[in-house]
Parts: sequence; C-alpha cells; structure tokens
Amino acid sequence: MTKKTARRIGSGVVTLAALAIFAACGGGESGAEGGLTGMVRIDGSSTVFPVTEAVAEEFQIANQGVRVTVGISGTGGGFKKFCSGETDISDASRPIKDSELEICRANGIEPVQLTVGYDGLAVMVHPDNTFAGCMTVDELKMIWEPGSQITHWNQVRSEWPEGEFILYGPGTDSGTFDYFTEAIVGEEDASRPDFTASEDDNVLVQGIAGDRYALGYFGYAYYAENQDKLKLVAIDNGSGCVEPNPATVQSGEYAPLSRPLFIYLSNTAMERPEVKAFVEFYLTNAQQLVPDVGYVPLGPEAYAGFLNEVM
Repeated sequence: MTKKTARRIGSGVVTLAALAIFAACGGGESGAEGGLTGMVRIDGSSTVFPVTEAVAEEFQIANQGVRVTVGISGTGGGFKKFCSGETDISDASRPIKDSELEICRANGIEPVQLTVGYDGLAVMVHPDNTFAGCMTVDELKMIWEPGSQITHWNQVRSEWPEGEFILYGPGTDSGTFDYFTEAIVGEEDASRPDFTASEDDNVLVQGIAGDRYALGYFGYAYYAENQDKLKLVAIDNGSGCVEPNPATVQSGEYAPLSRPLFIYLSNTAMERPEVKAFVEFYLTNAQQLVPDVGYVPLGPEAYAGFLNEVM
C-alpha cells in the first residue's frame, strides 16, 4: 500500500487539494447559530456500510443540523446513483469500473477515490484441531461450493481424520457471506446450504469453539477478540500459507480473503460545506471506527495525509 491511497482515476479527476478549494468557496447552509445544516447522501457497498454508518451516527451527534442517509444498494447499485448525481458519496468494495467512470463524467461528476480500510476474513477451527493448520483455496471451494458432497475431513486430505464437518458462517444477507462466496467459490451467493448460519458472530464463535471438527469463517477483527477460543487456518492461494493479521490483510498478502474498502467523493458535492465536514470527520475518526466495526484500518499517517489535503 502506498501512503497516498487517494488517487486520480484517469485524467480529469479532481484531487483532494482541489476539493478543499471547492469546499471553501462552495454553497451550503449554516444554521441560525452558525452550525452546519443540510444533507449528505451516501449509498453503495454493504461491506463498507458498517463503517460509514458508524461515522454518520457520530457525525450527526456532533452536527445535529445535518442529516446523513446511508443506503445499501451494493457497490454497482451505489455507483449508478452516484454517477447520476443522486448521492454525494459512494461506498465501494471494489474500484470503479471504466464504464461507470464514463457515465459519471458524462454527467459532470469526477470521482475521487479514498481507501478507508481493509477487510479480512478469518477461517477458523476448534483449538484442538492439530491437522488443518493451512488449507488451499481449492480445498475451501471443494467444501463450500453448491452441491458439495464433502462431509468429512478425510475427504479433503486422506491423512486427515474421519471426523464429520460442522460448518459455520454468516447468514446469506451478510456482506461477509457475499465476499467469501465470491472469493472462494468464484460466484457471489453461491454456497452449500447445509451450514449453521447466523448474523450474530457470537453464535459462530460458540459453535466453532464447541465442536472439535468445526470449520467456519467471519471477520478477522472478531476473531482477534476471541482468539483464546478459536484457532486460525492459514490460507494458501498458490504462494504458500499465510495467516491473516493486520499487516497481511493491509498488504493484500492474505489473498484472496483481504481487500481494500473505498469511499468515492463527488467533486460537485464536495463544494458543499456539510459534505466536506463529513469527509473530514470520516478521516479523523476512521482509525478508531474502522476496527470497531470489524475491519483493518490504514496507518494513521495515511488518514493524516488525506486530512491535510482536504483541509
């Protein structure tokens, strides 16, 4: 990761320094006592949603005259709204596509990309599991893909014990489920149905910790809070076994279960003081709020660099 993760998306994209000038000269309203008023409209990735929602809640406590709405249309759906001018900021779990960028520019919108954190998923087993210290992506796919007939550990590797799998994972409405299925199986939402699913990570922790032949996955940050009850499985994506940790997730070495998370800013929206203030608040508080919702933050120098440019 470079320290400057805000970047130009091709020619013509407005830099953050320029956005600061726009914001200083732009419109927007002030309340009767000088406080900010207005609305900040955000939509996009369900994966980035928890971060942006947390920022929005804290921002509105400090700026009660500003209403912040955060939707979940998915990354692609978010870009459709963003590029048509319906939203001011777009949450995204992938970079904007060239076709989407063309639509934005045709509507006079120059997107600015900010990396706000990293998402890493942990694959876990019971602490007494002494054999599955590392698994390949192909092995995980073989277990989790639709129609899988793999029900025992020795069907994965003959030298492993015969114990029957008990599988645990997030519910099908979860962005983590979407991410895992796309990264491991190769198709979003494609998964065998016979696993214990829950939106409550505590349920998953208790399940994996309670069965010596269990296998499950959820966000790395929640594993870190419960590592005395669980055991990590390193992942081999063809370049050797790699365990997730903040360094390997941030660098992308922990592949394919780590990725950057983005927000995209509209140059026209950043002319409004309430939008500029929200972005500044986001960058100021991301170091704390990103891990609070289960993701890996950037280094403090990266957020500080963004903030200096916005200011």
